[in-house]
Amino acid sequence: MPTPKSLLERVFSLLSVFSADRPAVTLSELSRHSGLPLSTTHRLVASLVELRALDRAADGRYSVGLRLLELGVLAPGSLDLRERALPFLEDLYEVTRHNVQLAVRDGAEVVYVERISARDAVNVVTRVGSRMPLHCTGVGLVLLAAAPVAVQESVLAGALKRYTAKTIVSPGELREVLARVRRDDYAISDRQIEMITYSVAAPVRGQDGDVVAAVSVVVPTGTSTEAVVPAVRTCGLAISRALGWASS
Repeated sequence: MPTPKSLLERVFSLLSVFSADRPAVTLSELSRHSGLPLSTTHRLVASLVELRALDRAADGRYSVGLRLLELGVLAPGSLDLRERALPFLEDLYEVTRHNVQLAVRDGAEVVYVERISARDAVNVVTRVGSRMPLHCTGVGLVLLAAAPVAVQESVLAGALKRYTAKTIVSPGELREVLARVRRDDYAISDRQIEMITYSVAAPVRGQDGDVVAAVSVVVPTGTSTEAVVPAVRTCGLAISRALGWASS
C-alpha cells in the first residue's frame, strides 16, 4: 500500500490494521500492514499507547484501547439511535429469544451498532462494530433497498461475495430481491451467511421518513416466519416512532 504522508494518515493507517479477524498484532505486523517504517511505527504506537488509543498486552501485541471505544460511541446519531432503540431491541429479544441486531449503512457495508445475544440461541458471526457486505444479510438488504440509486448500482456492478451456496451473487436476482424488500418493507436473508440460520430484518426510519438503520433477528433454519416477521416489523416501527417518525 502507498506510504501515508501526513501524521493523521500515518495514525489512521496503523489503526486500520486492526479488524475482527486481526484484533491483536505485533509491532512488526503493524509496520508491515500499514506500510510504515518500523521506527516510525514504534514512535507512533508509543504515543497511541500513552493516549490509551492502543493497549499493549504482556506478550507484546497491541490491541485497540478503550479510549477509541469511548469516542466511537459518540459518532453523530449512533448514541441517540442506540439509546432510543435499546428498549425495543430488548422487547424483541424477549419475544423471540434469539440474537437481535441493529445496524446502519456505511458506504457499501453494514456496520452493527448494537446486539443482544441469547445464550442458547444459534451462533452468529457478527458483533458490535463489525462489518458485512450489504447484499447478503437481512439488515444489509433493507439498507441497500433504501440506499441512493448510485450506491445500489455500485453494489450491483461489483463483486458479490459468496458465503454459502445460498448467497445471492447474481445482480439480476439481487435487483429482484431489493424490489421485494421495498414492496414488503422487510427482508429475509435465507442461509446466505451460514446454512444453519436465516435473518429477518425491518427498516428503522428517522424523523423525515428516510431509512436510517435496520433491525433484525437471526433464527435457526426451519423456524417459522409467522411470528418472527411481525415481531421484527413491530420493533422497527417502534424504534422509528421513538426517533420521531410519524407513519401516515
